[in-house]
Amino acid sequence: QLYMPSYFLGTFTEYPYVALAFGLGMSAMSCENQKFNDVKVDVDRVHVDELSPEMIKVRDYVPEYAVIAHRGSTFWTPEETESAYRWAREIGADYLECDMQVSKDGVVLALHDDNLKRTTNIETVFGETLPREIRKNYYMKIGYSETEAEEKVKADEANFVPNLPAYYTYEELLMLDAGSWFNNENLEEALPGLAKEKQYISTLEDLIMYSKGYRLIRDRNQPGMPRQYSIVGKTGETITSLSGTADIVKYDFGYEIDPVWEAGNKNIPGIYIEFKEPWLNPKGFEQIVYDVLANTQDMNIIEKPEPEDTPFYINNGTINVGNTNGKVILQTFSLESLVRVAEVFQGKVPMCFLLWKGTGATDLTYDDPLGYASFINLGVKYKAHFIGPCIAGAPNDYPELDQPWQDYLIHRAKMKNHPYTFDTYDQMAKYFGQYNFGVADGMFNPPYLDALFTNHSDMSINYMITHGWRKSPASQTLVDAREVLRKLGYLDNN
Repeated sequence: QLYMPSYFLGTFTEYPYVALAFGLGMSAMSCENQKFNDVKVDVDRVHVDELSPEMIKVRDYVPEYAVIAHRGSTFWTPEETESAYRWAREIGADYLECDMQVSKDGVVLALHDDNLKRTTNIETVFGETLPREIRKNYYMKIGYSETEAEEKVKADEANFVPNLPAYYTYEELLMLDAGSWFNNENLEEALPGLAKEKQYISTLEDLIMYSKGYRLIRDRNQPGMPRQYSIVGKTGETITSLSGTADIVKYDFGYEIDPVWEAGNKNIPGIYIEFKEPWLNPKGFEQIVYDVLANTQDMNIIEKPEPEDTPFYINNGTINVGNTNGKVILQTFSLESLVRVAEVFQGKVPMCFLLWKGTGATDLTYDDPLGYASFINLGVKYKAHFIGPCIAGAPNDYPELDQPWQDYLIHRAKMKNHPYTFDTYDQMAKYFGQYNFGVADGMFNPPYLDALFTNHSDMSINYMITHGWRKSPASQTLVDAREVLRKLGYLDNN
């Protein structure tokens, strides 16, 4: 029996054509998958739709063998913080990757977990209750009378769920420390500099600014070097999310040119941003993201495209992806989000449909050629340019969805393959065909990827340079993760 959560059933009601595509795919897989038993024959028997010439043009906005810094880095730094993204930019990643959620007051967050306990100190700052006085003062700050503020706090308390980002204003989220946990859990990779420079839950605007060579403006004379910001006020619009309906509030964040960036290669990477499951974010979230991209550093190429001949690399290897039409890649695991993104972005911004093997409503259940092709076809139908399969191997030991024949099917559709997540040299060697999958037979030929998500951008860059996959005009200089951390001041005890 197929497990199908209630939020996905809503998709079938709202988008009956999704239900038809999904139902046909599942019935075909359940009835016919036993007929497929010779992969080399079956990969050419199954029907695979192909990208149109217009979609291929957008696909090729992205450089070949791009290094995608997953959450900045989950190994060297606290993920999705300023330290992670500054490190990834300086190490030479082509893309800075993030997950997206939204605060109660409409600030788009760069944040993976839907529970703040793992990566912040929320338990000690707020406990399990709504921060009543802080919330009341916030409402008065954005223009409500004391009586009105008190009534709004009571309404918030009645609907409050602790630790979920959508139930906190961004001002409240700024009170959390998003970096100390990393030192506590990673003694060998602990960064002394985090003790003096507080790490914050990042916003999508932060991510964009980091990619452009900026860092946060901080009061460097105060403990923790707090970031500088102000609340401008209500925009006049509202947002309806898990926490109810709330005013969208405009914040003014301070940024300055990063001196480490200015003294270095001046890399400008792109960003690779994930739409989470639709129940987690408000309806219309795709349009909110569209608008943030349009209003921040001209990141929305639909509104302001770049010259088509802009190079990915300049000046002996400086990353320039963030100045090309490939500056933003969208991604999602969710079929419903895929449909919604297609409606808003129209296939005009590069998009990746991520795959996971499991029993969830939109997980790939049957990973035979017929089942795999059905998900590729959904990707083509709803305007994805890339498929992002999970890879096997330690330390994550994900299911294997990037076998040579699966890579072959992706390319049959004229899509490209962006697998996740690389953590080890062995994984690099395997999927680039150095061993394990490295027996080319004229049909399934390595590498079994066109770009890659990695927690170790340093390792991935060095592997590709050493083995000839990262070629000039990309930099040919090997990188040193700890040296970059030192330059950024994160290894400094003083």
